[in-house]
Amino acid sequence: MLISVDGLNKKINEKTIVQNGTFSIEEQDKIALIGTNGTGKSTLMKIIAGIEPYDAGTIIKKNGIKISYLSQNPVFKKKTVWEEVVYTNSLNKEPLEEYEMKSILTKLGLLDFDMIIDHMSGGQKKRLALSCALLIKCDLLMLDEPTNHLDDGMIEWLENYLQRLKCALFMVTHDRYFLNTICTRIFELDLGSFYEHRGNYENFLENKEIRVAQQELAQHKHKQLYKQELTWVRAGCQARSTKQRARLERFEELRKTRFAKQEEALELAVVSQRLGKKTIEWENLGFGYTDELLFHDFSYHLLRHDRVGIIGENGCGKSTLLSVIHRDLKPTLGTIDYGETVRIGFFRQGDQMVDTSMRLIDYIEEVAQVITYNKQTLTAAQMLERFLFPKTMHYITIDRLSGGERRRLYLCRVLMQAPNILLLDEPTNDLDILTLDVLEDYLDSFSGAIITVSHDRYFLDRVCDKVFVHQADNTFKEYPGGYSDYKIKVGEETVSQAKATKTTWKQPKKNGLTYMEKKELVSLSEEMEKLELEIDALNAQMNEVGSDYEKLSKITEERDAKEERLEEVTLRWMELEEKKEG
Repeated sequence: MLISVDGLNKKINEKTIVQNGTFSIEEQDKIALIGTNGTGKSTLMKIIAGIEPYDAGTIIKKNGIKISYLSQNPVFKKKTVWEEVVYTNSLNKEPLEEYEMKSILTKLGLLDFDMIIDHMSGGQKKRLALSCALLIKCDLLMLDEPTNHLDDGMIEWLENYLQRLKCALFMVTHDRYFLNTICTRIFELDLGSFYEHRGNYENFLENKEIRVAQQELAQHKHKQLYKQELTWVRAGCQARSTKQRARLERFEELRKTRFAKQEEALELAVVSQRLGKKTIEWENLGFGYTDELLFHDFSYHLLRHDRVGIIGENGCGKSTLLSVIHRDLKPTLGTIDYGETVRIGFFRQGDQMVDTSMRLIDYIEEVAQVITYNKQTLTAAQMLERFLFPKTMHYITIDRLSGGERRRLYLCRVLMQAPNILLLDEPTNDLDILTLDVLEDYLDSFSGAIITVSHDRYFLDRVCDKVFVHQADNTFKEYPGGYSDYKIKVGEETVSQAKATKTTWKQPKKNGLTYMEKKELVSLSEEMEKLELEIDALNAQMNEVGSDYEKLSKITEERDAKEERLEEVTLRWMELEEKKEG
């Protein structure tokens, strides 16, 4: 056992983060922490990591335990990327080889090792912090929203990396495919109460549904019994004198009993203006700077009920495309034509212009004080309540909200504009799973068109009916369906599909090897030795290549291909060896 927690209590002001939390973290556990925004997931992680104090309870850690922790707001100690990575590696008793450090950086899209950290974007800093967290040889790896700012290729790499990880893993993430693939246990925070679920995300959903149904039944029985006892207590004075003291005490206990309020359902009313027949049409669209075109020759006529996903690597121009469509940027090439009734709502990656000293109600009323839909009117205060901000929070300032609560508030502001075309730029970042589920249901009933940039594979599968994928020649290619459909159609179902094929291999009933299989076994042994030598040689090249980013990228690709081939060859060699031994 790495960590044992018993009777943990933590409050911030009047808010209960966790009450009587009891759990343990075992070696090689893969645990995810789930809860709505603002429940205190990050706070609980900091408590376990020893960064933040707690009010009561005990936390016992294994002697000499080493924890690597990725926070949402990382702090760096050095000037450049490479200096930070080398410093982090120096904290290991047995430092990693240089090629191993370079491999992780390149996999996470950090090719300029000499880049000044202060000049990096927020996404680049988060990826550097993740790289450093993965470099630490530890007993427990703790990751707070590790998939934010990663493209789909990076997410798949990280997924495979964490599956092979030998140390324990404890993370907060909203990526539901990620949760389902990696996790063996799920911890849930719900209004201060702590619940543990064995299994992956699918098991969690089943267990939670059962628990909520049981709590609702218990609450219903309690109300019925309370009503019955209340009638009894209200009987006349003559009858009251004959009542048993024990029954009066039981009534008092019933009266004081309070059931934990279930997670409130976020209610998103579909508020939008009527959209005419003509929406947005662009022809041969392109945008770039003096030395580079991010994309070109992109033509499409947006339909009124389109659900369009934009997929591509970080830096390829996906967010720029949305800014061009929103008229924040003027296209370098081509034309865009807008229908007269078009009203665009743009949910950006971050509302950078917000004054965090503003009160919540003022932030929403800045857009509109009242909106009308279906012959009903909603005030800004009513919209805030529908987005799980009770009246007691309306006059607090934005800087008192958690990162997830700010995203939910920003979403409220965007929908307050009653748009009929939604542009969503990484909408799933920092939103909790409950809000994501409701947002996806909202998008189902949204009567206008949607264009979304996202690396959340589940979200793309759930929402989109077509995707445009950025190509190597800086064009966009259309594929019908969501993310999984696109991957199947381009023949890029990777490791999971390969493993599924291998596991279906059936050993012939006849024992022993055929002549051809004996020859194959010999050749496989020779190929394994050759591949291992080639991989070692490529690792040495990575150490020597320095900061030649293009060369380093090519070496990394070649090394990955050989490692994948080595895995295939090794599996086949093991199959033949098993057959040989009967």
